[in-house]
Amino acid sequence: MAMSEGPALPEESTPARSLPPGEELRRRGRVRFRRSALMAAPACAIAATLVVLTAQGALAAQFAISGMPFTVKADTLKGTGFGQFGALDTMPEGSPNAGDTGGQVLVIVTAIRQAELTNLCQSVELGGTHLRITAGNRGTPVKATGLTTDSTEISGKLAAFDNIEIGGDASTFDKPPVKGPLGVFGQQADTVTITDVHQTNYATTATRFTLPDLHMSFHSEGC
Repeated sequence: MAMSEGPALPEESTPARSLPPGEELRRRGRVRFRRSALMAAPACAIAATLVVLTAQGALAAQFAISGMPFTVKADTLKGTGFGQFGALDTMPEGSPNAGDTGGQVLVIVTAIRQAELTNLCQSVELGGTHLRITAGNRGTPVKATGLTTDSTEISGKLAAFDNIEIGGDASTFDKPPVKGPLGVFGQQADTVTITDVHQTNYATTATRFTLPDLHMSFHSEGC
């Protein structure tokens, strides 16, 4: 008499091999690192491009302005590699100095490759008092390389330019240290000399700024 076969037994499944805790964390770390590296690659490429363009003079270094104007005066300003064009400076969101401007200020950007200023005075009003800086008033001028100033007002007793070009597209300039935006009206010249300089500025940048006989103090009056 044949014996009836009993129900088939389920096949034994091979249990998954567990990893030591340290090895599992290392593998997860490598996966997360690879994902992070892939996501960071485009940002790194953009940053590298901006650095190269800035070094080539295609872009000016940008920063959020405080929105507090300051005064700059000098007996003379002499420079080589001069350019001017319009731009828009921006304050941080929620700045208490924004007022009704929307946090933006239309400025005249003056860019000079090499500049010298005699009897420089700079001041900013701080709650009823003025922080005043003076330099270059004892025979040795202030020197600046890659100087840019963002101004709302510029005046002088006399301004002289060599080989000036007026009305050019600021993005095509090759004389100043930086170029302006595409389609923006500007002017450039080989050299510039201005006497009795007076500027109302919102920003100043330079790759190098040397101020002999520097003096900084608070005063009841500005420059």
